[in-house]
Amino acid sequence: MKAKTDVIQTLLEALPYIKKFRKETVVIKYGGSAQSSDELKAKFAQDIVMLHTVGIRPVVIHGGGSSITKLLDELGIESKFVDGQRVTSKEAIRIAEMVLSGEINKEIVALLNSQGAKAVGISGKDGNLFEAIAKDGGAFGYTGEIAHVDTTLLDNMLKDDFVPVIAPIASGGVVGHPGYNINADLAASKIAASINARKILFLTDTVGVLDKNGELIRTLDLQETEALKADGTIYGGMVPKVDACIEAVRGGVKKAHIIDGRLEHSLLLEILTNRGVGTCIEL
Repeated sequence: MKAKTDVIQTLLEALPYIKKFRKETVVIKYGGSAQSSDELKAKFAQDIVMLHTVGIRPVVIHGGGSSITKLLDELGIESKFVDGQRVTSKEAIRIAEMVLSGEINKEIVALLNSQGAKAVGISGKDGNLFEAIAKDGGAFGYTGEIAHVDTTLLDNMLKDDFVPVIAPIASGGVVGHPGYNINADLAASKIAASINARKILFLTDTVGVLDKNGELIRTLDLQETEALKADGTIYGGMVPKVDACIEAVRGGVKKAHIIDGRLEHSLLLEILTNRGVGTCIEL
């Protein structure tokens, strides 16, 4: 009987959040361990379908850097990084597009559809969703920075009740240009701001932003976040994720969340429960 009561209590706890976020758009950057474990993949798909079923509009943007590196290694093409950012050669951009827009994107779409979603996979090239320019004047090869976003296709997909799954490959804006490889975190923040998303969530391989004692910081405003970057509390691979959160919030997204993608059903726990599971960054 207690187990049944606990289930009812959980549903009742989720109800106000379902009401609050119904018909709102939520952008999810999907990556890390959540993208590599078969069990976590299934849990992620269930979370997306659950959110969609209760009237929340999820938009998924995924990465795939490790898969790109693996295939480049198999083909004997060197992977080069500067300050953690991939330098994408002309050979590598072809591989990146194959892996991101082909293999990974379609795998996620098939997974979501198998759980009952109406998912459709696209890249930034489709519908001219986003155009890019070369990062740092071409110092990173065909790694780009988004210069323009056109949400027409995305708006229509959401209106027609589809779940968009976006690969971070951008158009170069010139006929014959191979396109640009885009950091998935920054692509997610640009998209979230452009479609007036209510929330953006980044699935990572850590519990969230940690203080100097290794304890989770549950909430931060922009000023506090910048201070933690300045004093070195936020460092390494967490910096680009935090920067993407800052960009999204400054772009009008109400809240940005960094959550642990290794935790089963982390999306539902963050969005539909009182306490949440990660770090929330807001104005």
